[in-house]
Amino acid sequence: MKLFDVYPINDITVTKALGSYVWDKEGVQYLDMYGGHAVISIGHCHPHWVKRIERQMTQIAFYSNSVVIPIQQQLATKIGELSGKDDYQLFLCNSGAEANENALKLASFHNGKKKVIAFNKSFHGRTSLAVAATDNPSIVAPINETDNVIFLPFNDEVALRQCFKKYGDEISSVIVEGIQGVGGIRIAENSFLQLIRKLCDDNNAVYIADSVQCGYGRSGKFFSHDYAEVNADIYTMAKGMGNGFPIGGILIAPHIHAKHGMLGTTFGGNHLACAAALAVLEIIEEENLIEIAKQRGMYLLHKLKAIEGLENVRGRGLMIGFDVPEHLKDLRKKLLHQYNVFTGEAKPNVIRLLPSLAISRKQVDEFLDVLSEAVKDLNAN
Repeated sequence: MKLFDVYPINDITVTKALGSYVWDKEGVQYLDMYGGHAVISIGHCHPHWVKRIERQMTQIAFYSNSVVIPIQQQLATKIGELSGKDDYQLFLCNSGAEANENALKLASFHNGKKKVIAFNKSFHGRTSLAVAATDNPSIVAPINETDNVIFLPFNDEVALRQCFKKYGDEISSVIVEGIQGVGGIRIAENSFLQLIRKLCDDNNAVYIADSVQCGYGRSGKFFSHDYAEVNADIYTMAKGMGNGFPIGGILIAPHIHAKHGMLGTTFGGNHLACAAALAVLEIIEEENLIEIAKQRGMYLLHKLKAIEGLENVRGRGLMIGFDVPEHLKDLRKKLLHQYNVFTGEAKPNVIRLLPSLAISRKQVDEFLDVLSEAVKDLNAN
């Protein structure tokens, strides 16, 4: 049997990882400025994270949600403390797509309405409703197509107002990334998020803050939406939540009520996943990683803007992107294959930086040095 060929793969076999470095099967060391797609929040194989999982493994790894699982409440309490949303409710699942799927479904349960507002260049996942709200027709199968999703220009307040004026009675929810990741590190304006909050309040709609990639401290705040100083009704989480152990979740405002059977999952909130997620939060708190992400990000942004040839450098915290002009189109490949640095991309010409929140100043400088050298090499040719 062969693997189903859906991933464009770099011919590199990673066999070891620690902190902000990974090593291939030949023993070659790479600096990880990509974090496995914003997943590595506390660094690869952090000792506390490893021990937490190992300890849980010796007790119980899994039982279903038909019994009391105290570690779920421990996780909920810790998320509430660090996020400042301690009056919210937590539903646990396994991935970002599931988180967004459940958020959209829950919103419709709550207000009995069907239409969803999403935005150009959005990415919310690959499951049925999440992919329908994702602005990429190439990954939307015919069975996923629906007239219930309305796509609007990102950060366009006029279009948003007009849409609510026309469809306000039908709109169930607005789903928006605080910083678009796959869309190219596009930041939602504070006034735009504030308007979403107001229009949702005025029209009995649910504000869903997709924080799968831009949450969990990556932006320099627990949720990047917090920069707008308004609360969403539902926050979706995954990626850095487990530092590589699959876990996702949604935070649900207190005015949205649960009933038995409304949502459900077999593996969501299992003992091992909660142990991994608790370890992440404990390390974020102990090592002050949200503030470190903010400071490292400010430093990195400042230095990137000084490198000639990089265009439109932007981001918050350690979620950073810049545009690559045509003569530097091979920069990402050069960084990987000649300088041993992993970075991310967004089509057609964006390089994304999503390193561990625990990356050191020395490692940031290491990246800046090789990036400058790679740019000079390409400019010379």
